[in-house]
Amino acid sequence: MTADPHVLVVDDDARLRDLLRQFLSRHGFAVTTAADAAEARARLAAFAFDIAVVDVMMPGESGLDLTRHIRNAQSLPVLLLTARAEVADRIAGLGAGADDYLAKPFEPDELLLRLRAILRRASVAAAPAAPAEVVFGPYRFAPAREALTREGEQVRLTSAEAALLRLLAEKADQPVSREELLARGSIEGGERAIDVQVTRLRRKLGDDPRNPRWLQTARGAGYVLRTG
Repeated sequence: MTADPHVLVVDDDARLRDLLRQFLSRHGFAVTTAADAAEARARLAAFAFDIAVVDVMMPGESGLDLTRHIRNAQSLPVLLLTARAEVADRIAGLGAGADDYLAKPFEPDELLLRLRAILRRASVAAAPAAPAEVVFGPYRFAPAREALTREGEQVRLTSAEAALLRLLAEKADQPVSREELLARGSIEGGERAIDVQVTRLRRKLGDDPRNPRWLQTARGAGYVLRTG
């Protein structure tokens, strides 16, 4: 996600709402708060959110009912907060459609980690499926198996080369930034390490380093695997 994730915090405790707003804002979230389910519904109608943190026990409509409403209306992830931590309560929360359940009192850092984990899972679920096979020139690459062949003959790749080619193949003909390649490619050593792996991969593809055909540099944007 390029923008700060937008979180809706719903809790009737004004002090906790303010603490969470300050804490999550310091850690890269855009935060909107609501004191009860009715106010939360109004916020949900007015804004787009990436995730919601909902207290279970609130005056009027409960957090469980609000979670059911959210789940019926959209695919927004929900983390429930509650002072009740019995197994039956957790089952009820998850049964209402919550993605996670955190008992009060809690450590803010644990909440932060859980929110980030939910957002990572949601991002992966929303990502388009990788193509079964990417063809470029005489090469065929299967991202799921990280298997590269040239005219039917296997081309051996190191784990770092295979991971790099997989990320580029998943977005074939689109630039992929060095930052994304570092974050998702299991390559250590910073951006220079990405450049080194690209050079090695070009050699295996028989690409002219001064004028590569398949693995091209997208100036200011990273690298791109060309299929045409």
